[in-house]
Amino acid sequence: MVTTIQIDDKTLLLLKKLKEKLAVASYDEAITKVIIKDLKPKKSMAGSLAKYYKGYSTEKMLKELKEERKEFDRF
Repeated sequence: MVTTIQIDDKTLLLLKKLKEKLAVASYDEAITKVIIKDLKPKKSMAGSLAKYYKGYSTEKMLKELKEERKEFDRF
């Protein structure tokens, strides 16, 4: 099914640039690629600091944070 939509000249220019950048044959393909990319689950950042805290236990980190808060009166 083909549908026609109205867009501003500015939007058309952006679509043309997107189509060229993505090297696709149609505006439909360009729009579809952008939508699919946006709807994909984002990579989790959970555990991203693990490489900096190897050998640190959770208890050790909590103890250091508590000591730091006490030192700087952040209770």
